[in-house]
Amino acid sequence: MADERRTPTGRGPSQPQRRPSSAQPGARSQQSVRSQQGARAQSQRRPRRRRSAASKVAGAFLYVLVVLASSVILSTVGWVWACDLLGLNKEPVSIEIEIDDDTDFNTVVDTLEEKGLIQYKFLFKLYAAFSHAEDKIAPGKYELNTEMDYHALVSSMGSSSSTRLTTNVTIKEGLTIDQVFELLDDRGVCSVERLRDMAANWDYAFDWLRDRPLGDYHRLEGYLFPDTYTFEMGENPKFVINKMLVNFDSKMDEYMAQFSAEGAIYSLHDIVTVASMIEKETDGTDYQTISSVIYNRLTNPAAETVGYLQIDATLVYLNGGKVPTLADREIDSPYNTYKYQGLPAGPISNPGMESLMAAMNPESTNYYFYVLNPETKRHEFTRTYAEHDALVQRYQTNG
Repeated sequence: MADERRTPTGRGPSQPQRRPSSAQPGARSQQSVRSQQGARAQSQRRPRRRRSAASKVAGAFLYVLVVLASSVILSTVGWVWACDLLGLNKEPVSIEIEIDDDTDFNTVVDTLEEKGLIQYKFLFKLYAAFSHAEDKIAPGKYELNTEMDYHALVSSMGSSSSTRLTTNVTIKEGLTIDQVFELLDDRGVCSVERLRDMAANWDYAFDWLRDRPLGDYHRLEGYLFPDTYTFEMGENPKFVINKMLVNFDSKMDEYMAQFSAEGAIYSLHDIVTVASMIEKETDGTDYQTISSVIYNRLTNPAAETVGYLQIDATLVYLNGGKVPTLADREIDSPYNTYKYQGLPAGPISNPGMESLMAAMNPESTNYYFYVLNPETKRHEFTRTYAEHDALVQRYQTNG
């Protein structure tokens, strides 16, 4: 028997081993798998190509629609914004707007929107940011309308605007500073509070005001010269007051030297104080004669009146404008010429030029008293109290 040898594994005779080649069953199997996968991939790609082409067409169409819609929307919005910016296609509206020193920019913008002059606050604020509009708007009262574009609106609210409203105010002779300020407030020029604050605390550059201490607005009493002025409505109170002071300065300029001359008896403040009393006491006549009575009492303290002026108008200044009473003569104030000798503490009104001239040039008389004749509406002047009292009794008897 043939010798049967076992393989090391005990499985019988070993067979001659074949060299591996690329044509092995495993390799063919892998190639087959790859071929099948490729076939499937090709079969899958073909319908996808058809869907991708359709999607591209649809996407392109949708893109065109979006672009067109966006263009329409943007052009519409842009046109609306442009109309607001340029002041186009708006209902005709005209308004008056007042801007104070404490009015902030947002309040101004809110007002413009509320009144229909602008539609888009954010757009106006954007324009304002680039044009520095906030710095150009000044306090005042302005007339605006919807025909104005953003630039015109801002320009029309500036200090040099031609749309700034003005008013003519006539300040009559003899008004007190409180009455002047109330009149200016009523006419829309400036508020009483702001005028008082400026009068009290602003140091106006006039030599004749150096001795008038800051802190009390009455320091300008007597110097707000009566005249007709053109004021801007909502004007800065500093300029309002300065305009009246400049007028006083120009009217009195030629007389100023005599008050600072060596040996001058009366100061400018004294003259204005005397003139303010003349203005309140006169009936429109007898300016210089009333002035003579005041100076006679001032310069002759040994006379019957012993240096007391006893001007009823000073009591009216103290009691708020009411008819003076005997009780008012007891008011303890340096303005009370019944209680204190000499001139009152300061002017009691703002006198006109005729009263100022009378204060500087009194008539030469011996009169110490005067009383108004109710029949003639003229003053009667006397030298003694007895003569004066007789006239008073007669006029009272005649009603």
